[in-house]
Amino acid sequence: MSYIVTTENLTKRYRDRTVVDGVDLRVPTGCVYGFLGPNGAGKSTTLKMVLSLIRPTSGAVQVLGQPMTRQTRRDLLGRIGSLIEAPPGYAHLTGAENMRLVQRLLGLEDAQVEHAVRTVRMNDQMDKKVGHYSLGMKQRLGIAMALARRPELLVLDEPSNGLDPAGIEEMRELLRGLAEDGVTVMVSSHLLGEIDKTATVLGILSGGRMIFQGTRDELFAASTPDVLLDCSAPERAQAVLSRIGPATLEGSAVRLAGPGNRAVAGAVAALVGDGIGVHGVRRDEQTLEDVFAELTSGGGL
Repeated sequence: MSYIVTTENLTKRYRDRTVVDGVDLRVPTGCVYGFLGPNGAGKSTTLKMVLSLIRPTSGAVQVLGQPMTRQTRRDLLGRIGSLIEAPPGYAHLTGAENMRLVQRLLGLEDAQVEHAVRTVRMNDQMDKKVGHYSLGMKQRLGIAMALARRPELLVLDEPSNGLDPAGIEEMRELLRGLAEDGVTVMVSSHLLGEIDKTATVLGILSGGRMIFQGTRDELFAASTPDVLLDCSAPERAQAVLSRIGPATLEGSAVRLAGPGNRAVAGAVAALVGDGIGVHGVRRDEQTLEDVFAELTSGGGL
C-alpha cells in the first residue's frame, strides 16, 4: 500500500507534559483519513508536526515520499493544502479579494483560483465581505484557499466545528468529492458520526497515543460487542452469568459484557445446566460512538 503521510515514533513534550506520545501514522494515498480523538487528545498538535508548523521533540515525519525537514519543507508545503484552527481571511475584504491575495502570494493562474472556488461552491458569495459570511462560508473559503494550488494532500483540523446540519452535510459531500478527484484528505474531528459517513480509513488518538488505525471494518472486527441473552429466569440468570463476567439485567434479558464466542457458549451451557431456559442469544449492535467510547476509556485494542 502507498502512504502519503507516515510518522515514526512522533512525540511532542512541553516540559514535563507529553502531548503526543510515539505516534506512528499511516495515511494511504487517495483516502479520506479520519483522525479521531477526544478534545485534548493531541490531534491538532500531531497535524501541526506533520505540516512542520511545530517541531517534534522526537520522531520523524515523511510526506509525499520525502522526509519533512527544514530543507524539504518549502517544496513539500507547496504540494499540501491545509486549514488549521480558525479559517483564514481578512474580514474587511470580499471573498474574491481574499482569493486574489492568495493568488498573488502563490503565483497561481486564474484557472486554479476559479476551480477552487467552484469546488467549494462559493461562486455566488465571492463579492460579499468575509465579515458577513457565516461560519460555514468562512470554512469553505478557507478550504478554497487551501485547494487553489491543486494540492495532493489536504489537511483539515475540525472543519465542521460550529456548522449547522446543512453545513455539515455540505462539508461531508465536499470531502468525498475531493477524494474522488484524487486529493488525499486528512481530517481531524470529534464528530464521530460525520467521520463514520465520510472516512475510509480511521486513526484514533487518546491521551496522545494512537490506539487504533485501520478501516472501519477492521475497527469493528477488533472490538467485541456485548451479548444479550433472553432467559426464562433473568434474575437467576444474572447470578449465574456474573461468574463468567460483568452481567446486568435488561428486562427479560441479561447483558454479558464483551464475551468471545467460546464464553457465550459457556454462558448458555451454564444457564441450561442450572435449569434456566434460554430463548435467544444476540450480539448487541454497535455504533462508531460505542466502539470509540470503549477504546478511549479502556486504553485501546
